[in-house]
Amino acid sequence: MTQKIVNDFSIMIGTVNGSGSSTANTTILRAIFKMGIPVSGKNLFPSNIQGQPTWYTVRVNKDGFLARDDQPHIVIAMNPASYTRDLADVAPGGVFFYADDIKLPINRNDVTVYPMAIKQIIREQKDVPPHLRDLVANMVYVGVLAEMIGIDLERIYDALAFHFKKREKPTMMNFNAVKAGAEWARANLTKSDPFVLEPMDKTNGLIMADGNTAAALGAIYGGLQFAAWYPITPASSLAEALNDYLPMLRKREDGKRTYAVVQAEDELAALGMAIGAGWAGLRAMTSTSGPGLSLMAEFAGLAYYAEVPVVIWDVQRIGPSTGLPTRTSQGDLTFVAHISHGDKQSVILLPSSISECFEFGWQAFDIAERLQMPVFVLSDLDLGMNQWMSKPFEYPNRPMDRGKILREEDLEKLDGNWGRYLDVDDDGIPWRTLPGIMHPKAAYFTRGTGHDEYARYSEDPNVYWRLMQRLKKKYKTVEQYVPRPIVQQVEGAEAGLIFYGSTEPAVEEARARLAAAGLKLSALRIRALPFTEEVPAFIEKHNTVIVIEMNRDGQMCQLLCAAYPALAPKLRSVAYVDGLPASAKWVQEGILQHLSQPASESVQSL
Repeated sequence: MTQKIVNDFSIMIGTVNGSGSSTANTTILRAIFKMGIPVSGKNLFPSNIQGQPTWYTVRVNKDGFLARDDQPHIVIAMNPASYTRDLADVAPGGVFFYADDIKLPINRNDVTVYPMAIKQIIREQKDVPPHLRDLVANMVYVGVLAEMIGIDLERIYDALAFHFKKREKPTMMNFNAVKAGAEWARANLTKSDPFVLEPMDKTNGLIMADGNTAAALGAIYGGLQFAAWYPITPASSLAEALNDYLPMLRKREDGKRTYAVVQAEDELAALGMAIGAGWAGLRAMTSTSGPGLSLMAEFAGLAYYAEVPVVIWDVQRIGPSTGLPTRTSQGDLTFVAHISHGDKQSVILLPSSISECFEFGWQAFDIAERLQMPVFVLSDLDLGMNQWMSKPFEYPNRPMDRGKILREEDLEKLDGNWGRYLDVDDDGIPWRTLPGIMHPKAAYFTRGTGHDEYARYSEDPNVYWRLMQRLKKKYKTVEQYVPRPIVQQVEGAEAGLIFYGSTEPAVEEARARLAAAGLKLSALRIRALPFTEEVPAFIEKHNTVIVIEMNRDGQMCQLLCAAYPALAPKLRSVAYVDGLPASAKWVQEGILQHLSQPASESVQSL
């Protein structure tokens, strides 16, 4: 065997959708995490219910780089339909495990091959009922892999106990299959590949979760009172997480619930319900993906124009139309920036990690209520549905910001009437009252049609012009409240990078590789729109600024060019989307392609 490769490789498992492999694959991921080794997992699944090929990748990296790896080092083939493709995908010098009942040729001599007697082993498991054998059989490859690369069986048991919520019978049934696979591998396979795992301590104090769950928890801790939704991949699990955690976290001592979650008849209705709840003074939200967001456009304009706070989570996927429902992208940005007809500008938050999904989950309500307008949070399938390592979530460290609300005592002090759409503080944000405030001055008309400062219907051109100018002023005020970008300024940098969202792991890994080769790059991660002053200042400091994103047309680059036309000649776009999460390889290649000066030989060799 050649020199060991320790804690630095990727694994891909090829199975069939609906075969029960998800439990096995997440068990591998969690067990490695519990060994203290940095790890990430990505599920590539089809949009049908069952029968089509599906893949799961596990990236192990001792240095903590966890973006998608372009080529797996270890492949486990359980599906005859994808067997040939899976074999071709193995990196040279890699490993190919396969179920030995798949009688197809192996035409590569540059990989190590291990057959696995999956069906034989599962038939010998007396505690597995016949109707569960096909499902539990996946645990056999977990055991074989564990024996061959060194996954701690105790950590596998811990992962299974977590998955089955410490129920002994299913935990032991699956763990026995894992042990049987490990024992068979020990007796029948001779290791001749270099890939091994060794315990580390780099996950101490960390948690593992998906972005949709983090977003739901953040919303709950931010005071969520009402959510309406309609099922759509990849956003459904966000609402499902609300239904999981709200009963645990938001009950009064008398058992009554302090929230409502409603499944609407469609996405338009879901946003309409949320806007109604926001108008009534509740912290309200909905969650969807691109096709649902298209249906919501009309109501999004109503909430903007009538100035009603509401939070909208968009877990992005490939489009247009139905697109690829189970593939990831950052393709909704320009649509959301001006969603709805007429002159409209959106507040958009752009989380890049599950910790920011949690943080923006509660911050979005503060911003929406302070500004009295919709706030969009743009996640994506990779961030929302895959498992990520994170520091534990931190409870909100400040009181809720309910914004400008006039209560009975405030109204009593007023000399004359107040104007619902009147700007008295010169920040574009008017004051509002809430239903239930018992005062004769509290009432007003909420209008989605032309209205003056006192909520009176008007089609007067001058009145409309004043209203639109005030809304524009309010959008400028937004900059005080949105999350600021993260800037990493490098002395002597040859270029600057701008990126956002789930591209961060790939960008940071590419930067590290290029820095090791002598190429210095500054970086700015955008976390919100509208842009704040740090963005143009960063662009001005560099001759070349490369904007990296997962869409075809460079949508963030377009928005930056529109916002700062004088700086546009400095901007270069690295935009690529194929439905897969960003990888350091294509980020790196895109950076090198756009640099004006030739790369050094060491950089070119990367």
